Amino acid sequence: MQQDYDAATIMGGLYGEGIVALSRAFAREFVESLHRQCLALYEEAAALPGGAVPRGPNRWYVAVQPERVDGFVEIASHPWFVAVSRAVLGAGYKIVEFGFDIPFPGAQDQPWHRDFPGDPEPASGHRLSSLAFNMPTVDTCVEHGPFEIAPGTQWDDISEAKAGMFPSRDKWDRYRSLAVRKLPQRGDISARTGLTIHRGTANVSDEPRPVLIVGVVADDVTDAKAHQLEVTADYLERLPAVVRDHLFYRLTDTVGPLKQRHMIEGLLEGAYD
Repeated sequence: MQQDYDAATIMGGLYGEGIVALSRAFAREFVESLHRQCLALYEEAAALPGGAVPRGPNRWYVAVQPERVDGFVEIASHPWFVAVSRAVLGAGYKIVEFGFDIPFPGAQDQPWHRDFPGDPEPASGHRLSSLAFNMPTVDTCVEHGPFEIAPGTQWDDISEAKAGMFPSRDKWDRYRSLAVRKLPQRGDISARTGLTIHRGTANVSDEPRPVLIVGVVADDVTDAKAHQLEVTADYLERLPAVVRDHLFYRLTDTVGPLKQRHMIEGLLEGAYD
């Protein structure tokens, strides 16, 4: 039965700390299947030139076509996913990105960063126009190199930072003092604004820590040059309206691995602790 999720609570979390989450949103068996799929898709992508994008030592990102993952529809139609997207981005929200990040054993601390530059003087006041939904496929522990976030820093003016995304080292102590380390479990899902300062930490375990990522934006900020899903016409026809009507896509005749486009140079330059 569909639950009602309070829009004020959702917006308070994302405009305040910059992140909200729902525990046990999905069955563990469902997530275990996603885990196996992520590892198989990574192996396929890693064997192809440009099939995976580095996000630091032993850390990779792979964008995939939604129809290649058994479970995308369940994620994109989950009542909490829909409620969060609608509350923050509006009824016409669009799903523009689907993929996964894998920090393998040996992944290092990333530099503190944003996912994209912010506007220090927005004409219409502070507004969140995009969200990243994250789903871990393992029970995260400290050794896995969990995600760290500095709550409230989505409103910091770091326009002088490299690429508008990477604050200088003299600001890192502040982020460390604010940092909250997230340890989500299989079945949990979170949503965050990519503007809040964050980083992945070192994976000192003996196993990878895949995280599925769904990128969602407000309808008025879609940009095919930045992010756009690839789907086949047959797949599109089979989707429920709650998912199909919210995809920002281009049609393709082929189903298979993608050539990756979303390099973030600042994550490769060795700015580590």
